[in-house]
Amino acid sequence: METALEFIKANPVFHLATVEGNQARVRPFGFVMKRNGALYFCTNKSKDVYRQLVQNPDIEISGMGKDSWLRIRGRIAFDDSREGKAQVFEEMPDLLRMYPKGADDELFVTFYFTAAEAKLFTFAAAPKIIPLV
Repeated sequence: METALEFIKANPVFHLATVEGNQARVRPFGFVMKRNGALYFCTNKSKDVYRQLVQNPDIEISGMGKDSWLRIRGRIAFDDSREGKAQVFEEMPDLLRMYPKGADDELFVTFYFTAAEAKLFTFAAAPKIIPLV
């Protein structure tokens, strides 16, 4: 696996961890894309995860493959641009069922890592730092 993006695309359900107060919150995510050299994700501004990301932009993602797993830890920022949102719907048109307004949906937002480190783990070797894109 050459990059974190390729790993996530090959293992499309991953978990994103945030913090609410002093409690960890983890939920499954299933969308990632490359934009402007960064890993981008999306969510809905009405969800708890959005509120948690606004309050504390430090997150961790974990994805599991057949014999390995990936952790990405870092800080995110939001991109509410129409162009960023439009790219999401180009890459995953099925999301239009949830967001029929597409890139014009005001609740829909993208976010991306501004600084992060990705590590690939296996049971057979020491963790390996891998490129993010």
